[in-house]
Amino acid sequence: MAKIVGYIAASLDGYIATPDDSLDWLFEYDGMDLGEHDYRTFIKGIRTVVMGRGTYDFLARDPSPWAYGEQRAIVVTSRPIEHPKGALQTRSDVPALIEELRSLDDGDVWMLGGGQLQMAFMENGALDEIEIYVIPELLGGGRPLFPATGFRASPRLISAKAVDRGCVRLHYALTDRLA
Repeated sequence: MAKIVGYIAASLDGYIATPDDSLDWLFEYDGMDLGEHDYRTFIKGIRTVVMGRGTYDFLARDPSPWAYGEQRAIVVTSRPIEHPKGALQTRSDVPALIEELRSLDDGDVWMLGGGQLQMAFMENGALDEIEIYVIPELLGGGRPLFPATGFRASPRLISAKAVDRGCVRLHYALTDRLA
């Protein structure tokens, strides 16, 4: 049975992008040594990538080739995507998507991108684990790691580890489904 996971970086003050949606601050940390937690290792265990429309639009503007040709890619949106950048599917009903993802048995599911969709999955009890890479940068504002929705939870810490260049990896379980 697939786990539904998050894997995301945030600034020390809790933002994932600057007020103008830039990730330049994060790109300065490209090449940092994350050891066994490196993205290239992580993505090998992922069969399905789920993202919101904002994340898809951000990726579609990037001139790089579509990065998720090896995975099933699903964009959660209520608007049609006229000329998709890569092979992808769309869904608009989050509870139905969660049910669909829970039935998969061919690899884990990654909630890619911002905290809005991750929060929707947490509110539905469907985000099993999250890895948060806290980068030693203070952005002073921007897109928060998680939007303020009033949702409360007490995730269980699986591990905390200092990695390269002052970055700290926090790994939490949000459900007991796979414990």
